[in-house]
Amino acid sequence: MHDLAPLARFGSLVATDLRDVTSDPAALDSAGFWAVSADFEGRLTCARFGDVRTEAVPEPVPGRWRGPAAEEWTSSLDRAAYTAGVRRIREHIAAGEVYQANLCRVLSAPLTGPGEHDVDELTALLARGNPAPYAGTIRLPAHGVEIATASPELFLRRTGDTVESGPIKGTGRTAADLLEKDHAENVMIVDLVRNDLGRVCATGTVTVPSLCAVEPHPGLVHLVSTVRGELAPGAGWARLLAAAFPPGSVTGAPKSSALGIIDALETAPRGPYCGGIGWVDADRGTAELAVGIRTFWIDRSAPGGPLLRFGTGAGITWGSDPDREWAETELKAARLLAVASGAYQASGRTAG
Repeated sequence: MHDLAPLARFGSLVATDLRDVTSDPAALDSAGFWAVSADFEGRLTCARFGDVRTEAVPEPVPGRWRGPAAEEWTSSLDRAAYTAGVRRIREHIAAGEVYQANLCRVLSAPLTGPGEHDVDELTALLARGNPAPYAGTIRLPAHGVEIATASPELFLRRTGDTVESGPIKGTGRTAADLLEKDHAENVMIVDLVRNDLGRVCATGTVTVPSLCAVEPHPGLVHLVSTVRGELAPGAGWARLLAAAFPPGSVTGAPKSSALGIIDALETAPRGPYCGGIGWVDADRGTAELAVGIRTFWIDRSAPGGPLLRFGTGAGITWGSDPDREWAETELKAARLLAVASGAYQASGRTAG
């Protein structure tokens, strides 16, 4: 597997020629172009590349990516366990312990057959079958990072000292499916993100330029808001990540209470799912990190051979119906799993 050369791809941006790998976030304030993967549980991998260029995402080569069939996927929480978890979160809400919590499950399937199972081949499929504004690949086999994401959600964007986040809350097949519960959930998370950014931004600079905009994506729509601020003097990447991570949209409010509930109810680590995935150009003072949703990753440490993993989840509020929340997790996963199986259909446009 180590024969796969290190690579990072974000839309039409491609980075090769690996120079350094570190877990120190302060490196992102130094120099160079960095690919960044932050697991939900806190593992940070920052990889500096020497060659960065622009090129189109390669066309998929039929048969090159051999993904799992639909029936091969198993879930860390089955329907009964997931709906029970939703009811348990509603009990926490009734007790006043939390307002909202995100409940997730991790799907796994074996990667079998010949070939190296290159995530960049999966990226080529995703770019046609499920284009996304924050699509990305990080391929660092020797460091246990092999990720292909079709994320629709902005975690952190930086241009100089301006920082911006685009939390998503609210999902439906069409805009008509969105409920008042979805709007209320989005507003809750916007308040949380405002608080997170307020910890590292200059007083009075945190604003909400857009609230609950309906944004279409392949097969579904989301409610998306924008939160923006100006970093306080001396606030670098270490402080920014400490304040904002893990992303509020995939934890809950209050974040500390939600994290405790997540730990009690979820039976598998999220890994790159719900973490942060993207790039930092330290020379130009720019960056774009996505929330690691709609994300596949290869786990080569699993007993019995490599597994492809994928996460899906939903935000739970007092207004949540357990069966509807389970259906939302299925909706979020269905198209992506079909693409990963190789049975994709081009959507008519290519991300990046």
